[in-house]
Amino acid sequence: MESAVNSQPNIAGEIAGRSLEEWNAAYVKVENYFHALRIRNKPLLGRLVLRVLERAQLRAPAESQRSATEIAAEEMDRLVTGWFAEVLQLSPANADQMLSTRGRLALLLADMPGKWQEQFLRPGPWPEEFVEAMRETFFRAGPDFQLSKMVPRPLDLGPLTTLSNLGKLPYVRMISAWLLYGVALVLIFWLTHHSLEDVLDEVKSLFGKIFPQANH
Repeated sequence: MESAVNSQPNIAGEIAGRSLEEWNAAYVKVENYFHALRIRNKPLLGRLVLRVLERAQLRAPAESQRSATEIAAEEMDRLVTGWFAEVLQLSPANADQMLSTRGRLALLLADMPGKWQEQFLRPGPWPEEFVEAMRETFFRAGPDFQLSKMVPRPLDLGPLTTLSNLGKLPYVRMISAWLLYGVALVLIFWLTHHSLEDVLDEVKSLFGKIFPQANH
């Protein structure tokens, strides 16, 4: 990495006042960013990362309070945003603050990684088809663009929901509910097999067993 960016570590093993570990972390950060934009061409990816690090190393000595990763991330955003402004013929100074975000989304909507990966961060002129696709998708990804979201909704299990909710009731109410449920089942059975008098006798007998004190 050192020779590629025309910089050699000093006696203390530092580049632009930062340790090699810091620059390695910055390298990974920038590389992951370009990976998120689906840049898969290895030579192109390596050139782009080193280009960002070169810019960061020029700033690093004057900004000793900031990490190499922080400076590199800022330079990366500046580089990409400036390129978006050139492709879209917008002024970076007067551009929408969402230029960087909308530009990245436009890249993916226009399928830049699949069709025009070699054009990424290159100076113009660019293929007219690429420019038109970028502009169309950029305006399509404007402030009104919203990603659809699926809001989770509870499942309706019908009677099973009612039965499962019994467990949430206080103890006494739960017992009463189950007793009524049992009585209902007994009534259905006896009504289909016995006379009404037999059913009443059975119900009285059942309550007498459950609440013996009621017989006194």
